[in-house]
Amino acid sequence: MTKKKDDKKQEEVDYKKVAEELAEENARLNEALLRERADAENVRKRAESERAALANFFKGSAIKELLPIIDNFDRAMQQADNSEFAKGVSGIHKQFLQTLEKIGVTRIKTVGEHFDPNTMEAVSHEEGDGDEVVSEELQSGYMLGDQLLRPAMVRVKS
Repeated sequence: MTKKKDDKKQEEVDYKKVAEELAEENARLNEALLRERADAENVRKRAESERAALANFFKGSAIKELLPIIDNFDRAMQQADNSEFAKGVSGIHKQFLQTLEKIGVTRIKTVGEHFDPNTMEAVSHEEGDGDEVVSEELQSGYMLGDQLLRPAMVRVKS
């Protein structure tokens, strides 16, 4: 009978050992699953970020193609008189600019502002009071969100 007790005791020890091994394996697999889920989430976020950056790149490229048209509208508006035709062209110009604003395009403020080499290109300098302030805008600059589409060409008084 003692042999049966020893066998029974041996079986109990084995079950405990197996249970511990299974618990360790379960913990290891749960940890691996959590890492895989985190990796998958990081891949999803990176892909979304890259998709948004690519969309902004193509959006910016398309808008850059439109900037010469805006420049021509600006020049036309400087020469416009008060005729009905000029008022119509002015309305189209205004609508064009409003549409660009809706998609996130903004015109860089220049005249009277401090010269910013990140968004402006100085094409000439004038003598002034020592402060680098934009005195004249020669060509408008545009931003798409925080992306520079085209720097403003300006005359700086320094």
